[in-house]
Amino acid sequence: MMGNFLTNQQIASLVEAIQSAEDHSTGEIRVHIDSNTENRDAKTAFDVFKKLDMDKTADRNAVLFHVNFEQKYLTIIGDIGIHEKVRQSYWDHLHDYITAEFAKGNYYQALKSAILETGLELKKYFPVEGENPNQLSNEITFS
Repeated sequence: MMGNFLTNQQIASLVEAIQSAEDHSTGEIRVHIDSNTENRDAKTAFDVFKKLDMDKTADRNAVLFHVNFEQKYLTIIGDIGIHEKVRQSYWDHLHDYITAEFAKGNYYQALKSAILETGLELKKYFPVEGENPNQLSNEITFS
């Protein structure tokens, strides 16, 4: 149950944003929307990360945005390949931006900007050379 957080059209548009963010990089981006977890717990996000095989990309450069709108909670997980390039300060900055926008009710715009921004970082460190197969689905997942 999505509540009033995102329309179906916005969800489709986020999937398109993921596609375009991934266009110029070998990185993979996923968004998972969690409406079940009561505790604001990073472990839940790590479980989702693993369940979606996000730790299996060739360059270990997948990024997960794990969102719980009801709890106004967000965890960003960057796999080891991208994490060691951008450092924690990058994720902290992105996290602060998104949660500040969530507080204003700008759920869609915040996620879209964060996805595109992450795509630029991935492109910087993991540019495409030759083939660029999509290693993970771009669909938004829900629990």
